[in-house]
Amino acid sequence: MADSRVNSWVDPARRIGADLHLDLSESSGPGGRRAALTRALRDAVRSGRLAPGTRLPPYRSLAADLGVARNTVADAYAELVAEGWLSARQGSGTRVAERAEPLRRAERVPRKAPPRARGPRHDLRQGTPDASAFPRAAWLASCRRALQQAPNEVFGPGDPAGRIELREALTEYLARARGVRTEPDRIVICSGFAHALRLLFGQDRSGGGGVLRGPLAVEAYGLGFHRELLAAAGVRTVPLPLDEDGARVDRLARERAVLLTPAHQFPTGGPLHPERRAAVIDWARARGGVVLEDDYDGEFRYDRKPVGAVQGLDPERVIFIGSVSKSLSPALRLGWMVLPERYVGDVLAAKGEREAWVSVLDQLSLADFIVSGAYDRHVRRMRQRYRSRRDRLVAALAEHAPHVEVTGVAAGLHAVLRLPPGTERSTVKAATWQGVALDGLAEFRHPDATEEPARDGIVVGCATPSEHAYGAALEALCGVLPPAEEPTPGE
Repeated sequence: MADSRVNSWVDPARRIGADLHLDLSESSGPGGRRAALTRALRDAVRSGRLAPGTRLPPYRSLAADLGVARNTVADAYAELVAEGWLSARQGSGTRVAERAEPLRRAERVPRKAPPRARGPRHDLRQGTPDASAFPRAAWLASCRRALQQAPNEVFGPGDPAGRIELREALTEYLARARGVRTEPDRIVICSGFAHALRLLFGQDRSGGGGVLRGPLAVEAYGLGFHRELLAAAGVRTVPLPLDEDGARVDRLARERAVLLTPAHQFPTGGPLHPERRAAVIDWARARGGVVLEDDYDGEFRYDRKPVGAVQGLDPERVIFIGSVSKSLSPALRLGWMVLPERYVGDVLAAKGEREAWVSVLDQLSLADFIVSGAYDRHVRRMRQRYRSRRDRLVAALAEHAPHVEVTGVAAGLHAVLRLPPGTERSTVKAATWQGVALDGLAEFRHPDATEEPARDGIVVGCATPSEHAYGAALEALCGVLPPAEEPTPGE
């Protein structure tokens, strides 16, 4: 922008009226010639061509040299003085401010790209579907239709409960596929199960207590992240023992609520026995409590008939919570709560008028995805794929590790491999060394679950690897499993 030449053989602090040559060829830019002069002077100081202490020519001299009005120079000087680039004192003229240090050009050092985190060679962790199987084309079609058909109100302030299109679609789908009895006005859209817990147990927007209070009964084995979230909200959790029929709901006492995964207990597997499903509803009615039903991977069953939601037994005593994190992708951050009527207002108040919302366009896309039948087709396709993976896991274990019992495989996206006592930690460590990512069963055990002995095992996610990587992952898994126990001499 600017080019200046000053006499370099005189100390800058002693220069008086040194020639100053500036290029105002950009005077046609914003602000005209005064703005161009201001920019040129500022650039000369910033780049170091005008050193701190340099005295600038008087208004009249510089104006004559540049062919501009004197007021143009005076105004430019005044603006730069106000910005701190120049200083002006009576009797000493206008100088470059002492603090106007020129920009020092640092020596260019090639910037190294940050090291990329190296993931495991074989990812068998639970909790995620096969990311490569996301139905991109079908989802894109739903996005386009949703955007084309969206009313103008979609792009303004909306309903904290969520878009009515999605709540209506969920009402029909959940009734048909999961046996849920509800109406659109009882559904609140959230970003997933953890978000639902925060809305139910966190502080409301006025700083008061949450919608629900503890203590909360939970299954002795479950996600530690959920327990940590509840503990942070001041909620005490009480573990319920587990057996082959699910949670021992007969141990419920003075708790105000109970959190269950009745369709497929996580992580041990298996549905809650019908008698216990009825018993927990009886407890909630007698106690005035509520059942939180986590519909964990409820759509994926293989060797059994569909297990309906506990919510269908009493919609006023059960909060049904679901999401698309297992059926589609956790990246979508789309979930829902089906609430008893008495909780709807409090949950919406906790959610707030403008915060903690899920993208409206994603909601409309999911509504179209469900109504068009694409969601059902995707779930059926993935059910077949995951069943095939389950079968391959069982076959691999039968061939290479027949002493290892596999459980919880009638449904869901994971399996539990029961290990000989005392071998879980060494197996997980060996898997880590071999680049196999999986979870030990102990990680899911409630710290206060002392009634029953700890079980040794590992939790294997059958859905996480892509299809082409699954075979190698199974081979690596079998390679880290402990050998069969040697029989005692004399047996």
